[in-house]
Amino acid sequence: MEGVSTNSYIDSMKWKKEDDARYADPDERSKLEQEDFFKLLTEQLNMQDPSKPVENDQMIAQMTSFTMAEGITGLSERFDQFASDMTSNQALQASTMVGRKVLVPTDKANLESGAGVTGMIATPQTAQNVKISIKDSTGATVKTIEIGDMAQGTKEFEWDGKMSNGEEAPAGNYSFSVNAQVAGQTEELPIQMHARVQSVSTGGDRGVVLNLKGLGGIKLSDVTEIS
Repeated sequence: MEGVSTNSYIDSMKWKKEDDARYADPDERSKLEQEDFFKLLTEQLNMQDPSKPVENDQMIAQMTSFTMAEGITGLSERFDQFASDMTSNQALQASTMVGRKVLVPTDKANLESGAGVTGMIATPQTAQNVKISIKDSTGATVKTIEIGDMAQGTKEFEWDGKMSNGEEAPAGNYSFSVNAQVAGQTEELPIQMHARVQSVSTGGDRGVVLNLKGLGGIKLSDVTEIS
């Protein structure tokens, strides 16, 4: 066709599905490798206007920009691989926790038949008249545990699984709340409960997740203690 100039080298770089299986992936079509860059640079030098040659600093800037882009891409790929390896390693370590109990920041616990539950409460300063209220799934209070006075810090507690009338509470989930007098005012204190790990999951935005019996999943990073 008249008026249209062609260049054999540029034409040779056009993607042809039947000639190059490397670019079967559409994403690969937009990638310019180092060899291609230097071929283009050489072609640019061959086709430049002799009266206005490319300045050295321009050429160096082009080479530097390509090298930096290639380096950043390589670093990103290595980081992704590192993150994947770390997740796999964490999952392997977390798998050893299956069947064990962990302490997690929740006000709920799963009561197993014939067993009790344990937890931990905390207070930023001395507290008086500390009480733990235990409610079943309907919201009815089944037991109140009197702790009394508590110094600043943390304190473990245990519920033997018996209700106020002395009978065994049915197996299932129960909620716990802690109230106390702190500096003359009634406040609710933070609580953590022990839960049994049933399985471990990986993948997704949450990373490694521990699946707790009756309570669902929780991130591995939220575990504060392993029993």
